[in-house]
Amino acid sequence: MKKVLLLCLMLTCSFAVLANQSFQFKGKVVNNVNQGISNATIEILNTNHYTTSSNDGSFSIENVAYGDYVIKIKGVGYATFSQKVSISAKNENSLVFKLSKSENELDEVIVSAQKREENQQNLPVSISTLTEKQIKEYKIWDIKDITAIVPNFNAANPGDNRNVTSIRGITTTSYDPAVATYIDGVNQFGLDTYISQLQDIERIEVLRGPQGTLYGRNAMGGVVNIITKQPTNETTGFAELGIGNFNQQRISAGVRLPIVKDKLFFGASGLYTKRDGYFTNTFNNSNFDKQNSVMGNYYLKFLPNSKLSITLNAKHILNNNNGAFPLASSIDEALSNPYNLNQNSIAKMVDKTFNTSLSLKYNANAFDFVSQTAYQSNYRYYKTPIDGDFSPLDGYAIVNNYGRDWNNVNVISQELRFSSKANSTSKLKWIAGTYLFHQDNPVKQGTHIGADGNLLGAPESNVTYINTNQGKGNGLALFGQGTYALNEKLDLSVGLRYDLEERKQTAQGERQPDGDAVGTIFPETSASASFDAFSPKAGLQYKINSNSNLFATYNRGFRTGGISQLSGDPREALQTYEPEFSNNFEIGSKNTFLANRLRLNLAAFYTTVNNAQVPTLMLPDAITVTKNVGELTSKGIELQTEIIPIKNLELNYNLGFTDAKYKDLTLSDNGNTETFNSRKQLFTPAVTSMLAAQYKQSITESVKSFARVEWKYLGKQYFDLANQLSQNSYHLFNARAGISFKKLEISIWAENLTNKKYVDYAYNFGAAHLATARTYGLLLRTNF
Repeated sequence: MKKVLLLCLMLTCSFAVLANQSFQFKGKVVNNVNQGISNATIEILNTNHYTTSSNDGSFSIENVAYGDYVIKIKGVGYATFSQKVSISAKNENSLVFKLSKSENELDEVIVSAQKREENQQNLPVSISTLTEKQIKEYKIWDIKDITAIVPNFNAANPGDNRNVTSIRGITTTSYDPAVATYIDGVNQFGLDTYISQLQDIERIEVLRGPQGTLYGRNAMGGVVNIITKQPTNETTGFAELGIGNFNQQRISAGVRLPIVKDKLFFGASGLYTKRDGYFTNTFNNSNFDKQNSVMGNYYLKFLPNSKLSITLNAKHILNNNNGAFPLASSIDEALSNPYNLNQNSIAKMVDKTFNTSLSLKYNANAFDFVSQTAYQSNYRYYKTPIDGDFSPLDGYAIVNNYGRDWNNVNVISQELRFSSKANSTSKLKWIAGTYLFHQDNPVKQGTHIGADGNLLGAPESNVTYINTNQGKGNGLALFGQGTYALNEKLDLSVGLRYDLEERKQTAQGERQPDGDAVGTIFPETSASASFDAFSPKAGLQYKINSNSNLFATYNRGFRTGGISQLSGDPREALQTYEPEFSNNFEIGSKNTFLANRLRLNLAAFYTTVNNAQVPTLMLPDAITVTKNVGELTSKGIELQTEIIPIKNLELNYNLGFTDAKYKDLTLSDNGNTETFNSRKQLFTPAVTSMLAAQYKQSITESVKSFARVEWKYLGKQYFDLANQLSQNSYHLFNARAGISFKKLEISIWAENLTNKKYVDYAYNFGAAHLATARTYGLLLRTNF
């Protein structure tokens, strides 16, 4: 597999010598009274062409081949819009683009959800996009912050900042996620290797429903596609300073600039965060869950010619948490004694993640080509053990600090993709490619039973049981998708993906009394398994007019199978669980009204999941064992609206309703089985609702004030399959206000204004993690 990946990389590098003839494209950007707009950005979508306007609004782009293109125009204080243009020898290639003020018109949103850049409203897909402006307005600092902002999206923190994500009742319940996350085109392979904190973001795209054809494994619920800002010919930068209660600090800065104009570009951004914990440990009256992190994102981009771009990107994050897993023993305990714990062991977590990628994009005469080679690693360990019984007793503790050879996940992947030209006049638009990966996952974890073990029913005390699990995985996928224009109004889309994966797991169990040598109790044993899956797609889109369309789609999703790790119950070790599959049927409508002042999108879906994977957390080992146990159905509706009813006032309302329950569910416990019918799915609020209102007022030409309020509502959700553990529906209120100058913005913010106490996450055995208390702060930001 590694040789194949190397061969693919060598193949992509060969495209660097290709080039072809090109021409000049000129134009001007003006406002409604035909005054030139300076520093507007002009981008030719699906190419490497990008520039900014001069003081009088004029611009020129060299080396543009003749053809039809979509031009995206963006200016500060103006609504982003796109326009189709035809560049040929028959005209002077000089056009005028007129922008409207942002207080009068919604931004057009360009996305890359279907692996090429296009208008979100033209896609036959249920998608929510948060632009750079909206990310700042909603104060989105982590992926979980988009909960309810995106209909039927829910993300929760189980206590160690690894988000458990659900879309439409398809939820992440193991280390193989049900919702795939991509950052700058790189699949964040699992919960171990993905980066949830956000900084310097261009946009966030959330595709709802299975996306198996183009995104493959573990995209059953949908895809979160995150795009960070890349460097261009324009020298830009920012600095941000934030402070808040709980001694919160957030410092961020970045710069993007050309090293050699039109050829070589550099970008870098960094983030430092710190806060005290929301919890107090009454065992020693100390602050619990105190955190800090350092994050960086770096770009080096090279354009050998107008057709080829080569981008090297590296990301890293170091998280330190002095008190991971601030869990109460039960939901009742968490709510009756909020933010107070009593644990004799404070888990000091160190979490190091590093991601890097090499991307090549080549625009040939007849097709476009993309290659992306990526490497990801995560080393997570606990300097001190995790309190496994969440009490002051010297009972159970989880130990995993066995050196860098263990608990250090590594993944290498390669994607090759060919597609039709975005500016092609053909009725057929197509994309095809292949994806390969190799994963190493060595896990070594011990369960220590202390002097009070007998009080908790342990068979012995002062001993550590050590489970060693070494996992390896390889995968290959082939995919293709095409859209054919049956006529001017009706498009037919079909797609198919084939995934093949191989897994191998080696397990060994050991016992070590305190102060004595290690002895083997479960000899080293291996198991292997292979899985394959076809993920078809079909859909129709009817274009009512340029502002409205209808679509109906069928998608099949798949979540990979695996091999269970060794836990305290050796009967569960190395058992294979099969992939689960979903069938999703969906209809939707997308509409833009009132001269782009109102956007209204609707969708209804029905999903079935066969061979559903259900995990069980084995205690006291803290190892998850997964089994195929039942059939799930999920149905619901979604509404997204954006409107500017009057000048300077913008309203957003998003609503999702999901009814997800098991049609057939059989669970086993200690050899006994029990059948449950019509039980609700885990981590799936019945309703998600978000209303946001923001008003802006110009004080002078360069000074503006703003005020914003948000109301979020989440319906009842369950944390166990028997539906005995739940969180009732609740409301949250947020607010933000400030003043902006030409290059400086000062704002104050507050979240969970009413200081609502609610459970963010609970485990099937009852332990609960309380959500964040009321927080507030001051934020200063400058751009240059």
